[in-house]
Amino acid sequence: MAHEFDGKKYEQASTHQKEWGLKLIEELDLKGNESVLDLGCGDGALTCMIAERLPDGQALGIDASQGMIDTAMPKATANLDFKLLDIDNLAFEEKFDIIFSNATLHWVKDHRKLLRNVQRALRPGGRVRFDFAGDGNCINFFAIIKEAIALDRFVAAFNGFEWPWYMPTVEAYSTLAKESGLHSVKVWSGIADRYFSDKETMIRWIDQPSIVPFLPRLTESERNPFRNYVVEHMVKRTLQPDGTCFETFRRINLAAEK
Repeated sequence: MAHEFDGKKYEQASTHQKEWGLKLIEELDLKGNESVLDLGCGDGALTCMIAERLPDGQALGIDASQGMIDTAMPKATANLDFKLLDIDNLAFEEKFDIIFSNATLHWVKDHRKLLRNVQRALRPGGRVRFDFAGDGNCINFFAIIKEAIALDRFVAAFNGFEWPWYMPTVEAYSTLAKESGLHSVKVWSGIADRYFSDKETMIRWIDQPSIVPFLPRLTESERNPFRNYVVEHMVKRTLQPDGTCFETFRRINLAAEK
């Protein structure tokens, strides 16, 4: 299931995602003539950075959220485009030299299908570079959100609810990637634990994107009380003496070739 996000709010709440993404882009060692696909481009900021490094190439960013694409589209240029497309529906054939994704693919549940589609979309000799959330990610937020959905006043709304994220161990993802047909597969973990500068910064991150998958299950009158419970208890759980708020961010990294 694709989730709908507020791209403008995400622009203001995604500082750490962009920090990670810039490091990833620098690792790509772009020559300037590649065709690059950005899976889950969000507001388009990172895709724009990629395109700036491709004077003789092209970059395409895709996202399943109309709100994200609407925010990204004004950044389009002669060598940069954006498309509303669910990653689950990826159907390109030998079109890209590099397929890149930062802080997105934990939203995709079927990575066996994803990796097969990515392998097909790459040109021979093409490269993959992913960074997404792995096992141990966001232990504070997950603990609070699980408390909230189990409360008597909300529990009926979440009957049959499917957890929205896939966050594997390195061992599990390494096995999956090596079965995909990709070569030179390297999978490793990363620790990117973060101290949000203040509680307001953390709250913006809760609102976009973290709590988004849960709100459609609730009635209009339930959404604010649910959100307020999560915010209040997250602040209590994570607030540090210096006013920052701590959360765990654990990463899965993939580098591979076709």
